[in-house]
Amino acid sequence: MAGEDTSSAELSAPPVRPLERADLVTDLDSIEAALISRTASMAVERWFWGEGVCLLAAWRAAAARGAEIPELVTAFTNRFLASPPILEHVNNLAPGAAVAELYSRAPDPAVRALLEACLDWYLHAPEATRAPNGALEHWPGGVWADTVYMAGEFLLRAGNVLGRQDLVQEAVDQWLAHAELLQDSDSGLFVHGTHSGVRIDSFWGRANAWTALAGADLLALGGTAERLGEVRERLDRQLRTLAQLQPEHGVWDVLVDRQVEVRGVLETSAAAGIGAAMLRADALTAVREATSNRTPDQASPWSVLREAGERAVRGALAYVHEGTLTRVSAGTVLQLIPFGYSVIRDDRIQPWGQGLALEAIAAWRETTKSMNMPVGQQGENL
Repeated sequence: MAGEDTSSAELSAPPVRPLERADLVTDLDSIEAALISRTASMAVERWFWGEGVCLLAAWRAAAARGAEIPELVTAFTNRFLASPPILEHVNNLAPGAAVAELYSRAPDPAVRALLEACLDWYLHAPEATRAPNGALEHWPGGVWADTVYMAGEFLLRAGNVLGRQDLVQEAVDQWLAHAELLQDSDSGLFVHGTHSGVRIDSFWGRANAWTALAGADLLALGGTAERLGEVRERLDRQLRTLAQLQPEHGVWDVLVDRQVEVRGVLETSAAAGIGAAMLRADALTAVREATSNRTPDQASPWSVLREAGERAVRGALAYVHEGTLTRVSAGTVLQLIPFGYSVIRDDRIQPWGQGLALEAIAAWRETTKSMNMPVGQQGENL
């Protein structure tokens, strides 16, 4: 394309080598402990999306180890019991996912009130606008992929803990409504979002992480919800294309389709999230095949998605330095041209980066352990 600006791409630092599998296995506990310690030092105190990602991931990492509810989650929730949060935006729903998990293990009317407040905002707030197909908008005229994680994880987990199958179904329906608008029909990749109702075809890495993580969780926790087969098919196409596009070092560019203006501008949080989703989706496929008496597509446990997922996790966690996942892009507004994604700062700690690194560790533990577990027990910590 004429006028392409590769100046940012040309200045990008070269990729580092992914961690060796044996080294990751040996160092996993220390990497996780360092991530948790550094995350806690950030003062996770706002009722907002970055904090929500951290909290859910910290819970999942602890659950994968068989540990108690993390102090990070309980302290955060207790902070808002006496003074409820102000809810103004879809991103304010994100902490509700971890709060739902806390409520499931320690029921408390005050904690339930936080969940009910989030549900009330989702259902009735004038700011919670919908696109014509029903997708919850990030703001009027703009549907973003982020929403299926920020709102979807909350709806899914609150629905399960409150016994509200309608909320679980809403999480599925929202994922599919977003996919209708944001998923490319040829590749299966997701774009970041729409602007004034028009899809902007930039295949942002973290958009694909949010949608893949949420999709895998719907398949694991959606129970008897309708249309899960469509979620499975769409997720499979997305993840298999991502595996084809993955570089040898495991970490995709900030736009995952090798767009020339961002080539070499790596984004580690997306790789961590996509890797986690690949491992979970692959594990769920193995369970489904085993319980249906089908012959697996491959005799080896190292399927395409397992290999790509491991490579992404090993690649992303190689960027953890003193408990911080480095090369994580800052909060990113929808960019109207690909070059815009090449100039987002990535030089400081971000809560979503910490959270997605912990998601990768949690998924590694869940799925590596599940390879040697009875079928009925696999995936129970998702």
